[in-house]
Amino acid sequence: MRKGLEQVLSRKEVRSKMNGDTILEMKNITKRFPGVTALKNVQFSCLRGETHALLGENGAGKSTLIKLLSGNSFPTEGTIIFDGKELDAKTPHQAMEKGIAIIYQELNLVGELNAVENIFLGREHKKGPFVDFKKMKEEADQILKSMELKINMDIPISKLSVAQQQMVEIAKALSMNSKLIVMDEPTATLTSHEVSNLFKVIRRLKKEGVTIIFISHHLEETFELCDRMSVLKDGEYMGTYEMEGMTEERIIQLMVGRELKEIYPPKNGQVSDEVVLSVRGITNEKVKDVSFDLRKGEILGISGLVGAGRTELVRAIFKADPMQSGEIYLRGSKKVLKNPRDAIQNGIALLTEDRKMQGLVLGLPIVTNITLPILNKVRKGLFINKKVENKIANDYVNSLKIATPSISAKALNLSGGNQQKVVIAKCLAANCEILILDEPTRGIDVGAKVEIYNLMKKLCKQGKSVIMISSELPEIISMSDRILVMRDGKVNAEIIGEDMTEEIIMQYAMG
Repeated sequence: MRKGLEQVLSRKEVRSKMNGDTILEMKNITKRFPGVTALKNVQFSCLRGETHALLGENGAGKSTLIKLLSGNSFPTEGTIIFDGKELDAKTPHQAMEKGIAIIYQELNLVGELNAVENIFLGREHKKGPFVDFKKMKEEADQILKSMELKINMDIPISKLSVAQQQMVEIAKALSMNSKLIVMDEPTATLTSHEVSNLFKVIRRLKKEGVTIIFISHHLEETFELCDRMSVLKDGEYMGTYEMEGMTEERIIQLMVGRELKEIYPPKNGQVSDEVVLSVRGITNEKVKDVSFDLRKGEILGISGLVGAGRTELVRAIFKADPMQSGEIYLRGSKKVLKNPRDAIQNGIALLTEDRKMQGLVLGLPIVTNITLPILNKVRKGLFINKKVENKIANDYVNSLKIATPSISAKALNLSGGNQQKVVIAKCLAANCEILILDEPTRGIDVGAKVEIYNLMKKLCKQGKSVIMISSELPEIISMSDRILVMRDGKVNAEIIGEDMTEEIIMQYAMG
């Protein structure tokens, strides 16, 4: 933390030399949707060459504010001044032309195109009537080298890892020579090395006078990078503050409106000896001969670097990915699961790491998403029993505090944290005894995280068991009864008790 404060002081001195040159000013911004007011008279401004944190709980209005800036949406009331002129961008492309680049939390890439084609999509260099692929590749190579990123630029981007795709998205923004770049949870899928490289890029851009709006639920990142912060709560502007002298406790209080004394709930203590799940010799293209047991009431953490095989392991157990060999036992009885439906019927649920692509049908209402796995329970003959379906959905919306005007609202229109809660509701509706949670708190605010942590503990006290994958070491240490550390598709260590430290986990994760 001390290092971060020293960096803030130096940034403050640099900013003072800029004479407070304001590059962005959003005045009296109100945005209404049918049945809900997403933003209420919000004031927000940024200085040229500063890194400005935009903070708030999921559903606070951050994404709506950014969409107004990007040309994706327009204010119901209010004015946006950018670089001295009123912003009149009617499309994202027009916003880009004016010098505004947005890096969204959910990637905006074309999977069939390679990295170079994605970086310059819609802005291709021409040589006469033809696209100058050579020049584009040279420029892309320079940008990626400045980020210390080595990737295959000739294969479809869908073949790259999610972390690599995220870095290509960032490279795309850098290629536009933007005056202002919005980064929405840019580190969510990155390794520590990639995060370090990204921070170097951000500091270089700052020296060049580029303004960064940085949205992150990792508060330690805001302390390290940001000069100032602005907080939104329930669509209202709570104020702008210098990072110098700020504390995590104060930020959380501003965001959630209350003090969170304990983020992680106490551990359950003694876990039952009863084994509810045994996997033996699980093997596929990414996983190599993995075996472990899961006990009743236990939270089993799975840690490891990106690409270690964590997600591929649990997807194989759930039968979302093929399994070349291996056996699955439930309460001592061998099971031959053919597909995810079999897994759900046998009491196994999976919350995927990619909620939008794999966890939800975004165009369908919340009620439909929650009851999709249990259609047999809500069906009456050939038709859906709407009364039963609505009751189930409303019960979960209320118990999980899902912020929505109604269960008929489309999942697409929810904030990231509330979308995550809908996926959790879907898992709970299936009444499964074993819950596999892959990065359950990725991209959600601290208040929603606490709710999910408490829910996990509550479920375990009810006799359910949880397998949790997390890239956040404090989270997996604080929540897990045991931790398996994976490397290169294998379980490299099982850690319990006092050995569950960040240093020991990283030693095994890195081999």
